[in-house]
Amino acid sequence: MQVYLVGGAVRDALLNRKVTERDYVVVGATPEQMIAKGFTQVGKDFPVFLHPKTNEEYALARTERKSGKGYTGFICDASTGVTLEDDLTRRDLTVNAMAQDSDGKIIDPHNGKQDLDNKCLRHVSDAFSEDPLRVFRVARFAARYAYLGFTIADETLALMSTMAASGELQALSAERVWQETRRSLVERSPEVYFATLSATGGLNDWFSELIPVINESIEVLRSAAKKDTPPTGGITLLIARFTSLCISLSEEQVSALCRRLKTQNQVSEIATLACKFKGILLSKDDNLASTASHVLTADSLLMLFNGTDAWRRPERFESLLNAVRHYAEFNGVMWDARQSLIAQALRAANGVNVQDIIAKGIKGPAIKDALNEEKRSAIELVITHSLNATK
Repeated sequence: MQVYLVGGAVRDALLNRKVTERDYVVVGATPEQMIAKGFTQVGKDFPVFLHPKTNEEYALARTERKSGKGYTGFICDASTGVTLEDDLTRRDLTVNAMAQDSDGKIIDPHNGKQDLDNKCLRHVSDAFSEDPLRVFRVARFAARYAYLGFTIADETLALMSTMAASGELQALSAERVWQETRRSLVERSPEVYFATLSATGGLNDWFSELIPVINESIEVLRSAAKKDTPPTGGITLLIARFTSLCISLSEEQVSALCRRLKTQNQVSEIATLACKFKGILLSKDDNLASTASHVLTADSLLMLFNGTDAWRRPERFESLLNAVRHYAEFNGVMWDARQSLIAQALRAANGVNVQDIIAKGIKGPAIKDALNEEKRSAIELVITHSLNATK
């Protein structure tokens, strides 16, 4: 039994990047031997085990043979006769097909170190085309390492284009496509992911709504990433990046995209609201470019607050405002001033007391109309004050 550190941990150590997780390949062992040593088996399609102390993953060396469509259509051989070189050959990119033994020696049968030095992402073999998920995975690696100057080899781009044209990408699950997309959106250069997919036809099956606006979306993401670097990560950044990507779409288009990708509700809610109310949030009059209000009116803000349920969901409304920042600034809107004005207007409208309206003897459906009118008047005062302050 021989154990090797493989994949991303070897690659990132050679790049002097922080290694966040370590994966190991075990050569010459059986599942029974692993279990006898205290490992816990977790893999269903192939034998993967968790170390009894570190909880790190140890996988038996394996080969894969295509047997059907998608990324799950493989026959796996994890017998004791599978060598380390066999296992490394099934991997996607040469930079991911290196291993390190217990003495620190690098095993590199596919010249991954040379490609690292040349900042090149290159597929290991033509077997790359058997797994359609690799189109998205390589695009993600391109987004991750673009800041270091990495690019994708021409022959790999050509192979990715052939894979996209084959229709195989349709066989992927939404969960796997979204996972690659989600991780790419919070990288240093998220726009590279979508530029790569655009160049290889990878948008067609999963991101068709974005195709007509992809150039603008790429530029917005590039601008956003420059301001976010180094990225903060987390759901807040993901929401902001995804909203920037999609805000050129209609409400119906972004809803369809989110359903197809099965994005989490936090992301789809904000992106959909941004597309629905961007006409109000981002409206701009060049004659008023020096003011916060632009063409905001009491009626439009009241419509915004009612339509987003800002009264009962203030945290979500604040997330919406933060999510549209990059797109607003990209289009020349003075967003800090505008966001401040919107927040002031919301506070003023929230100060209207329905009990005061009822005390006036107003009843039934008329209460709602009177409440809206009072809120509209409160908002109007804020806008008027803001305009006067800029004169």
